[in-house]
Amino acid sequence: MATCKPIPDYPTRGVNDTPNYNIEIIIENKKLARDPEGETIAKELIERRGISTIKGIRSGKYLRFLVEAEKEEEAIRLVEKIASDLRIYNPVVHICNIRVMGEIK
Repeated sequence: MATCKPIPDYPTRGVNDTPNYNIEIIIENKKLARDPEGETIAKELIERRGISTIKGIRSGKYLRFLVEAEKEEEAIRLVEKIASDLRIYNPVVHICNIRVMGEIK
């Protein structure tokens, strides 16, 4: 059985004492798009293991960025640009949420 590993600590400050920001991107399929991975997990839990309290599962992708920036807004803009330029999600079928988990102190 696989175990979850602890998330490593990130440095609190960057070059020249610039703050680091922990930025998360969560990518999910839109509600009308099929989610085969989520459906498979739900089927395993509900049908095969009898866990009837689980009513649905949606899978997604989670990315965490450590961004060195003077301001939080600058860090957000950089991550938004990366997500768009690298096409890490498809806006036709995915919802992309970016959230700031705060400045690393």
